[in-house]
Amino acid sequence: MSRSEQTPPLLEMRGISKTFPGVRALDNVRLSVWPGEVHSLMGENGAGKSTLMKILSGAYQADAGGEIVLDGKTVVIDGPLAARELGVAVIYQELSLAPNLSVAENIHAGRELRRGGRRFGMVDRAAMERGCEDVLKRLGASFGPATLVGSLSIAERQLVEIARAVHSDARIIVMDEPTTPLSSRETERLFKLIRQLREEGLAIIYISHRMAEIYELSDRVSVLRDGSYVGTLMRDELNAESLVGMMVGRDISGFYKKEHAPYDPGKAVLTVRDVADHNRVRGCSLDLHAGEVLGIAGLVGAGRTELARLIFGAEQRARGEIAIDGRTLAVHGPRDAIEAGLVYLTEDRKHQGLFLDMSVRDNINVAVAGRDARFGVLDLARGASRAKDSIRALSIRVPNPRVNVGALSGGNQQKVLLSRLLETKPRVLILDEPTRGVDIGAKSEIYRIINDLAKAGVGIIVISSELPEIIGVADRVLVMREGMFAGELGGYTGKPITQEAIIELATGSQNALDEAA
Repeated sequence: MSRSEQTPPLLEMRGISKTFPGVRALDNVRLSVWPGEVHSLMGENGAGKSTLMKILSGAYQADAGGEIVLDGKTVVIDGPLAARELGVAVIYQELSLAPNLSVAENIHAGRELRRGGRRFGMVDRAAMERGCEDVLKRLGASFGPATLVGSLSIAERQLVEIARAVHSDARIIVMDEPTTPLSSRETERLFKLIRQLREEGLAIIYISHRMAEIYELSDRVSVLRDGSYVGTLMRDELNAESLVGMMVGRDISGFYKKEHAPYDPGKAVLTVRDVADHNRVRGCSLDLHAGEVLGIAGLVGAGRTELARLIFGAEQRARGEIAIDGRTLAVHGPRDAIEAGLVYLTEDRKHQGLFLDMSVRDNINVAVAGRDARFGVLDLARGASRAKDSIRALSIRVPNPRVNVGALSGGNQQKVLLSRLLETKPRVLILDEPTRGVDIGAKSEIYRIINDLAKAGVGIIVISSELPEIIGVADRVLVMREGMFAGELGGYTGKPITQEAIIELATGSQNALDEAA
């Protein structure tokens, strides 16, 4: 018998609904969480996961008729302070720390200790530092309470968030996509900490799109779809077929699409020769062929994104030449690249790609708005028609094209950005982490789009940290290490594209073995 069957649930959310103007985000959702378990919450972007957690955290108020029960008692969570007092802490993907304050000041934020115990007395920083030493030691922190948060790495700042939750006697900790900014080693440390908290009796609600994490950590998994509760799977019931079926409500057979014809090795649409910058990239050359999907793999910091930005003209090259269809380009900036038929989908769609406070329609049209101008006046009807066609072609889920793109789920935001790039009719498309932070259904649709573009003769470069993704979509893979290409797999090389082969090239482990021999 599992721990969850021996004790009553710590948390029950019953009949939770939430309606926004024109949208029913949640419809009669339920969730039960036991102490001492990791309960994963899954679903496609837009399924309602974040909305449900914002209701639990007090950021949103549920519609009338629902009920939240803690320790068998119905509670009212009418704001974040009420949630914290009830032992609920939420660690969002975008951390909410103040970088100009110390670790101790962040941990005590909203609960500052004051000299003499007076409500309006001077803040007692020394007492706060002493007060959080134990929790930092307990969590294995390598920094002290007086350390300035702005000097910490992302993983260390995340640990401060967890320390703040534990220090405030939280019994339920919600973690929303916590590994997105972390390296593999940092992720392993986080998992160890999560297991420690579980053993101490805390309840962890874990949200992630990464299946491997769900399998590794979860005691149970609950699934939402289109704002409704679908079901819950126990650990021994977890498998890809049942989980994906619950999430998307349809069969995703042939998840990775590679149905385009083999590329012509003699027809290079993009040629890159000895491209370098003044820092990370140390001289890279490649040929991309019409109708080819070329993967670029490598460890974090290998120089993949830097190379893409050099090719696109977003960063200044120290040396090297770039040509499209054999014609050398004088790329002095992104506009030159776009006019030549080369576009780049950034890995940071929110800060470098989308205009979050603009509508879906305007985001799709912004790169080609000049085409709609007649005598200095925009043809708004033409732009509206283009946006409508793009929404249909890429299956973008949106109530109407006038909705701000910032209100959409991650997967739909990514497809809006991709729509904008495709409206330029590119010859070459560079996709940097194209499915980061998007759900499994949106991933499948993005893979379909990549395959369709390759069929149409577009040359595509896919940069990804997910090895199954690189293996699944790429015809050929170049592996970067320390700013240079360490090797090539697939295509006409005769070398199979495998995770082991990519890792050996990315880490230099095979070279080390050869030298040792």
